Amino acid sequence: MSGTGAPGVVTGRPLAWLRVEALAVAVAAVVVFAGTGQAWWLLAVLFLVPDLAMAGYLAGPRVGAWLYNLAHSAPLPLALLAAGAWWDSAALTVAGAVGLFHLGVDRVLKFGLKYDHGFGVTHLGVAPGRTSSA
Repeated sequence: MSGTGAPGVVTGRPLAWLRVEALAVAVAAVVVFAGTGQAWWLLAVLFLVPDLAMAGYLAGPRVGAWLYNLAHSAPLPLALLAAGAWWDSAALTVAGAVGLFHLGVDRVLKFGLKYDHGFGVTHLGVAPGRTSSA
């Protein structure tokens, strides 16, 4: 077993595998985005949209974590991709691809899902630039 961390925090080889998986998700999302034929600047402009969910922390850490995790986990962007395919909607497909791209890049950078007690502690450890008491 490599590394130890707080309970509920992934370390060692599983962390490395999760980051490789996240890179694969980000690359796949770029491929899907490319298939929409939309301008590449759109991917860059929309990249930080999922981070708007951080505003939920204004209502407290529990609401903030729930909204952040909703915007930073796969079900929402996958649902957007499915809806985009079902209704042949480039806008929904772009939204889903951008969401998955954001998710993948975040995980590669070790920005993980948040616990209810604070923004800084995630399932991948303490968020970069944060302390465990954040």
